[in-house]
Amino acid sequence: MSGLPENWLRPLGRTGLTVSAVCAGGGPLGSMPQNFGYDVPAERGIDTAIRVLRSPIRFLDTSNSYSGGESERRIGAAVAAAGGLPGDFVLATKVDRDRNGDFSGARVRRSIEESLTRLGLQHVPLLYLHDPEHISFEAAMAPGGPVEELQRIRDEGLARYLGVAGGPVGLMRQFVDTGVFDAVLTHNRYTLVDRSAEPLIEAASTAGVAVVNAAIYGGGILAKGVAGSDRYAYSAAPQAVLQAVAGIEKAGAFYAVPLPAAALRFSMRDPRITSTIIGISRPERVDECLSHVTWEIPEEFWAEVDRHVPAPRYWLN
Repeated sequence: MSGLPENWLRPLGRTGLTVSAVCAGGGPLGSMPQNFGYDVPAERGIDTAIRVLRSPIRFLDTSNSYSGGESERRIGAAVAAAGGLPGDFVLATKVDRDRNGDFSGARVRRSIEESLTRLGLQHVPLLYLHDPEHISFEAAMAPGGPVEELQRIRDEGLARYLGVAGGPVGLMRQFVDTGVFDAVLTHNRYTLVDRSAEPLIEAASTAGVAVVNAAIYGGGILAKGVAGSDRYAYSAAPQAVLQAVAGIEKAGAFYAVPLPAAALRFSMRDPRITSTIIGISRPERVDECLSHVTWEIPEEFWAEVDRHVPAPRYWLN
C-alpha cells in the first residue's frame, strides 16, 4: 500500500473490523443505466470486482436490489474466481423490500438468503437495512418487523454487524439513536455542494457508529462538471447548485485539482467519516480512484470550495 495515506485503513466504528478509507460501490457493477446513463457488460463487471479484490481497497458495498441482484451475482463470480473472499476484506450488502413493496420481517429474511446465494457466501461482515424511508420508523421497529428480523439474522451468524442506509437525515438519526446499528450510510447529503448530513454524521460519530458516505459525486455532476450533467441526486439541479459546481470547477482549474479528486478528498478529509463509497464500473477506474486519494490539494482550495457552497435551502434533507 505504498504511497497511500497513513490512515488508509480505519476501524469500522466499534465493530472491530478494519476497512479502507475508500469503499468500492457495487451499484454500477451490475449495470444500472437508469441511474448512471451507461451499461456495464457482465464480463467487465466481474473483471472490475476482481480488480477491487486484488487492490488496496478492502471494502466493497452492494445490495440485494442493485440491478435485480445482478451486482451480487457478478461480485459472487469475482469472489469465486479469486478463490474466496480475502480474510482482510469487508463485503457489505443490504436487505431490500421486494418489487411489490413488501418490507416485512419475512421479506428481510428472504432478502439475505437471496444475497448469500448470489454471493456464494455463508455470511457477510456487514448487512444494512436499505432505504427504510419507504416504510415508517414505527413499522421498521415493530415486533416481527424488519429491524427485529435483522437482529435475529445477526444473532444466527449470517451477518456479523448491522447498518442502516438511506436518505432522509432525520430518519437516519432515529435509527442511529436506537443503538441497534453499528454503521450508517448516508448518500448525496455530504458533498462539495450539500452539507445536510452534518448533524447525522456528528451524532453517529459521537455514538461510536461508523459513518459511510456515498454518492459523493451527486449522481455524476461532481465528477463530470456542469458540461456533463445538469442533475444532482438524480433530479434536475437548482441553478444555485449548478453555479456552485461551476465555481468549484473554476477553482479546481486554478489549483490543478480535478473535480472528482476534490469530491473524494472532501469526504476523506473529515475524520468522522470512516469510508467513502466510489461507484466503480471498469477495472482501470480502480487505479484512477487511487490516484485521486493521493492528489495534492492546497488548503486554499478548500477555502474556495466553502465559499461556493449553496445556501442550506438548496440542500437535500
